[in-house]
Amino acid sequence: MLKRPSLPFYIFLSIILGILAGWLIGPPIQVISKPLADIFMRLLKMVIVPLIFAAVISGVLGIGETKNLGRMGAKLLGYYLTTSLLAILVGLTLMNLVRPGVGTSIALEGVPQIGDANFSKIGEVLLNIIPENPLKAMVEGNMLAVIFFCILLAVFIIRLPEKGRLLFTDIFSNLFEVMMMITGWIISLAPFGIFGLISNVVATTGFSAFGALFKFFLVVLTGLMIHLLITLPLLLRILGKVPHPYRHLKAMTEALLTAFSTASSNATLPVTMKCVETKSGVSKELTSFILPLGAAGNMDGTALYECSVAVFIAQVYGVELGFFQQLLILLIALVTSLGVTGIPMASLVAIAIILKAVGLPLQGIGLIMVTDRILDMCRTTVNVFSDSCGAVVVARSEGEKTKLL
Repeated sequence: MLKRPSLPFYIFLSIILGILAGWLIGPPIQVISKPLADIFMRLLKMVIVPLIFAAVISGVLGIGETKNLGRMGAKLLGYYLTTSLLAILVGLTLMNLVRPGVGTSIALEGVPQIGDANFSKIGEVLLNIIPENPLKAMVEGNMLAVIFFCILLAVFIIRLPEKGRLLFTDIFSNLFEVMMMITGWIISLAPFGIFGLISNVVATTGFSAFGALFKFFLVVLTGLMIHLLITLPLLLRILGKVPHPYRHLKAMTEALLTAFSTASSNATLPVTMKCVETKSGVSKELTSFILPLGAAGNMDGTALYECSVAVFIAQVYGVELGFFQQLLILLIALVTSLGVTGIPMASLVAIAIILKAVGLPLQGIGLIMVTDRILDMCRTTVNVFSDSCGAVVVARSEGEKTKLL
C-alpha cells in the first residue's frame, strides 16, 4: 500500500506549481491566486489570538503543577531566556549587516507605513504590555499585552484550591486542544495559500525576489551555525563549567541527526533523552524533567528565524526598521519562542504575530516558504542541541559531575 504524501511534500509541490503558474500565466493567475492567498491569511489571522490565549495559559498551568517548579524552574527559565536572546541578537546583527532584502521590489500590496520611533517610546511600549482592557488588547492584536494577561491569569489560577485549579486546568487544556485542531486544519490548507502567495509574487515581479531569498537563506543558515557551534558551546563552558563542550556536541550526534531529518523537537525527544543521559551523563531524574520542558518551551533557532524573517520582509518592502521596531521584534520573538511551541509550523504563527505587531503585511510570509522546510530542519537541530545544553548546565549547577569532565 502506497504511503500518503506528507504535508511538506504538498507544500513543496505548491511552491513549484506556484512558480510555474506565475511564470507561464502571468498576471491573469491573480484571479485564482489572490483569493486563495487572502483566504489563507484571514484564517491565519483568525486563529492567532485564541491560540496564544489557550497555549500560554495551559502551558503555565502545566509547568506550575510540577513539583520542581521552584529553583529548577527558575534556572531553566533563565537559561531559555538567555539562549533565545543571544540567538535573536545574532539574527538581527547578521540581517542588519548583510541586508539581503534591500533592493528587491515586490508588489504584494502597498508599502506599509511605520511611524518613527525613538528611546522615549520604549517606556510607552513596556507600559502597554500591561493592558487597560484585556479584551480590547485581543481585538487589536496587541500580543504582548495578551500574553502578559494570560501569564498573570495562569499564575493566580495555580493559587486556587485544588478543585478550582483542576477545573480551570481542564478547561484551558481542552481549549488548547481544540485550538490545536483548528490550527492543524488551517495549516493543512497551507499548500493552497502558499500556491496563491508564490504565484502572486512571480506573476507581479518575475524572479527578482529569488536572488534576495537565496541571500536570506545563507544569512539565516550562518546565524544558526554560529549559535550551534559557538554560542551554545561557550555557554556550556561558562555556565556549565564543562571544559570540553564539543564532547557534548559529539555525544548528541544521533539526536541532532534525528532532529534534522524529522524537523520536530517532540519527535526527537526520546533520542535526545537517551543521548543526554547515557552519553553526556545527566541523571535520569533531571533528564526526564528538563528535556520535555525544553522540547515544549525552548526554541533558540526558531527565535533567530522569526526575527530574521521580519527584518527581511521589511527590507524587501523598502521599510527601514529603527531601533524601536527592532526592539519590539526582539521582545515578541523572545516571548513567542516560549509561548507558541508545540503548535504545528509554530514559526508561521509566531512570524504572523511579529509582522502584525510592527505593521508589515502578512503576505510577505509567502516569500520565505520557498526555503522554510530546509531551514526548519536546521533550526530544529539548533533547538534540540540547546535543550540538551540546558540539561547539562542545570545538572552541573546541581552538583552532578556528568561524563563531560
